[in-house]
Amino acid sequence: MLDAWLRLWNGDYTQAEAIISPDFTVHAALLDGGDGSTVRGADGLVAWISQTRAAFPDLHFSLQIDPLIAGHRASVRWTATGTYAGGFPGAKAQPGTTVTFTGTDTLRIKDGKFVEYWLNSDTLQLLTQLHAL
Repeated sequence: MLDAWLRLWNGDYTQAEAIISPDFTVHAALLDGGDGSTVRGADGLVAWISQTRAAFPDLHFSLQIDPLIAGHRASVRWTATGTYAGGFPGAKAQPGTTVTFTGTDTLRIKDGKFVEYWLNSDTLQLLTQLHAL
C-alpha cells in the first residue's frame, strides 16, 4: 500500500480507488490557508495532487528512511524534488527553478485502505525556494 501511495504522489493515479477509502480525510496546513478538510476520498486526493503537480509537473517523491508501521498506522519520511513550471500564487521564482523539500506522511489504515492522512511538510523550505516570502 505504501508503494502505491508513493506512486500516487508521483503522478500514477491508477491505484487511487484501490488504496483510498471513500471516507478518506486529510489533516494538513495547506498553502492556501485551508486545513485539508475539503480533501475527501480518492477523487479529492487526486485533484489535490494534480493541482500540486500542475506547478511542478516532474515532482518526484522518494523515501528518506524505511517506513514506520505500528498497528493500523504508517509513517513515511520523504523528499520531493521538482521543477517549477510557474503559476504558484506569490512566487517570484522563474519557471525552471528546481525545488527540493521534505515532509512526513502519517496514515491510518482501515479495511485495507487509507482513511486518514496527516501531512507535515517543510513549506518554509518550499516557499523560500519559490521566493514567495
